[in-house]
Amino acid sequence: QVQLVESGGGSVQAGGSLRLSCAASGYTDSNWLMAWFRQSPGKEHEGVAVIVSDGLTPYADSVKGRFTISIDNDEKAKIVYLDMNELKPEDTGMYYCAAEHRRGSTWFLSAFTAQDYNYWGQGTQVTVSS
Repeated sequence: QVQLVESGGGSVQAGGSLRLSCAASGYTDSNWLMAWFRQSPGKEHEGVAVIVSDGLTPYADSVKGRFTISIDNDEKAKIVYLDMNELKPEDTGMYYCAAEHRRGSTWFLSAFTAQDYNYWGQGTQVTVSS
């Protein structure tokens, strides 16, 4: 059974930093996407960053240069990190970790589409004050 558990959220002032972690267990797929999404009240899930099993790391334009996604990957478990720097009030939201099988050569077309991910964590809240 696949389980994703996020941690590391909190409250910071604008300009500060946070590191989010997502512990993924039970996920045996060797060809995968793992992503961070965020959601603010009244808004849809927004894809923030993706890491692909071959090492690619696309980012949303709104976080490029400020956020970094990385992974500790071994046979038993994966831990996906999101290092967030230069945080802004508009980065506030619930941050979710998600995982999905990488679908062929067109995976990038849906990498930031929440509906295309089957596995989700419970979320961790990030609040950035001005």
